[in-house]
Amino acid sequence: MFPILVMEFTIRKGIKSDLPQVLNLIKELATYEKAPDEVAVSIEEMERDGFGENSIYKFFVAETDNKIVGISLYYIKYSTWKGKCIFLEDIIVTEQFRLFGIGKKLFDEVVNVSKELKVRRLEWQVLEWNEPAIKFYEKVNSHFDSEWINCKLTDKEIQEYKL
Repeated sequence: MFPILVMEFTIRKGIKSDLPQVLNLIKELATYEKAPDEVAVSIEEMERDGFGENSIYKFFVAETDNKIVGISLYYIKYSTWKGKCIFLEDIIVTEQFRLFGIGKKLFDEVVNVSKELKVRRLEWQVLEWNEPAIKFYEKVNSHFDSEWINCKLTDKEIQEYKL
């Protein structure tokens, strides 16, 4: 018989003073996703973009013993077909605190916001090799879209784009 591990944690709205710990979690995720050198955002940018005059994202944190161990970061987007939607950019739980249900609770909070705002769609992406995340999303009855292809221009490609 295996011991049952219980973790006490709280989920709350993120605040500006959380950003240093949030950025550390983002860097941890980048390492997990095999892209540790891709994080370019700074705390100053995150302050401006999340708490400035025209804030463009919000987040929840999971906290235990005054330490942030997880986040869910989301923003409002607009679909020409559906109207107001939420895009869940990331759920991040630090490695040693996975499997305690923290990710699920962070996801639940974004779903609650989606209900409160009466959005017509909640969207996110998952890397095809991230089996733990895929299994989680299967458990919550997610629709996996095989029809759409993700496209992007990097900051360098944007600057080099010929008008």
